[in-house]
Amino acid sequence: MGKKRIITKQGDAPTEGAAAKVVATKKRMTAAILHIDASFNNTRVTLTDKEGNTVFSSSSGSLGFRGTKKGTPFAASKVGDAVGERAKAIGVLAADVFVRGVGSGREPAIRGFMTHGIEITSIKDRTPVPHNGPKAPKPRRI
Repeated sequence: MGKKRIITKQGDAPTEGAAAKVVATKKRMTAAILHIDASFNNTRVTLTDKEGNTVFSSSSGSLGFRGTKKGTPFAASKVGDAVGERAKAIGVLAADVFVRGVGSGREPAIRGFMTHGIEITSIKDRTPVPHNGPKAPKPRRI
């Protein structure tokens, strides 16, 4: 399997077989965009920078909710809370919100995100709406 590379501080001697401890510098940003995709079965929340590059994301399924519990407002608030906690850690102070979907987790996800003191500058609904809907069924012939 090969040797593991050990990254040490000054003055420390590397030890064989110990796990490498790498400290990655986090991306610091003050403004972000929060994308919320709320369907009937799940709620996905993605935090991006102003250019649209994903910083991190989470969903109610990734937090351990299974089955019909994934689409509940409680699960959506937990997802918003998890993303808000991570956003606060990288220094986000303000966020624009884009909401897509008709699920019950639209507002609870925003409320869970706001509990960490991040200011919401705008909320836009980007739910796709058909112009004329599906084709009507043919009339029944008797």
